[in-house]
Amino acid sequence: MTIASVESLSFGLIRTAEAARAAGHRLALLTGHREVYRHELATMPPGLLDVIDVDTTDTCAVRRVLNRLPRLAGIVNTTDTWGTSVATLAAEFVLPGPDPDAVRLLRDKARVREALHRAGVSARTAVVVDPRSPEEAAERITASIGLPAVLKDSAGTSSRGVWIVRTPEALRPALNEAARATLKGRLLAEPFLSGPLYSAETLSWQGETRLLGVASRLTSRSPAVREEGAAFPVALPPADRDGLEQWVRRVLAAAGHDQGFAHVEFVLTAEGPELVEINRRIGGALIGEALCRALRVNVYEALVDITLCRRPSLLD
Repeated sequence: MTIASVESLSFGLIRTAEAARAAGHRLALLTGHREVYRHELATMPPGLLDVIDVDTTDTCAVRRVLNRLPRLAGIVNTTDTWGTSVATLAAEFVLPGPDPDAVRLLRDKARVREALHRAGVSARTAVVVDPRSPEEAAERITASIGLPAVLKDSAGTSSRGVWIVRTPEALRPALNEAARATLKGRLLAEPFLSGPLYSAETLSWQGETRLLGVASRLTSRSPAVREEGAAFPVALPPADRDGLEQWVRRVLAAAGHDQGFAHVEFVLTAEGPELVEINRRIGGALIGEALCRALRVNVYEALVDITLCRRPSLLD
């Protein structure tokens, strides 16, 4: 039987293919960007993966390819960009998968922030503004959020469409840049969080969530504040780790995420952890590989288990 992957993170493809084979299936990568995977394809063991070139932004084209795959058992998704379309296709093919509405919620950072605020999980507020009306947007941000603030694409990924604004003089130029940018969603303004940046790597099954570990971040200096490196795992004191696990469970429950991996970025402020964003996938870049090496198991086997609607043994 076949498991289809509609695109993938740039690392972890070999691990995913090996996990599919261990489960008795063959992985087929559907991609319109073969060059993204050149490293993993160059080191892929022969015969482990089928690569099918297709415009993955064209849902009809993807549907035609899926219809031709032999005995399709499930569709893997490890990306944010294709999360909603994959969930919709899985439902259409009557395959296991998340509720498309739940995926849409998590793809909208503004709605997630509102849900967490309503649930009392986050004290931070956020506002959606129209950068094409910079005067009105600036007034609303100053009154509701204050400075420093972060402006971000509510459906953005990979730190694209993000502007850090520290002074009133920098606010209108940032809004003008956002107005010229191609945003996938709406422009969201929220407080700039001060403190070290981490991510909680979790796995959930039918509402049960396990904290697999915490990854730290090395960021560049202001004003860019780009992520330049990561380390896993962070050795937290047991009480701090238990408290963080309870917090991340409440965050994911409030956001409606109850199945699969999650990559929950947060800043450890003086008042405690505050959410940056939730990605309903395994951590990107080399976080997945770090999980495999630190935990001494192919964590992508849990991804295949979730795809096939089986309780992952990784939870234990």
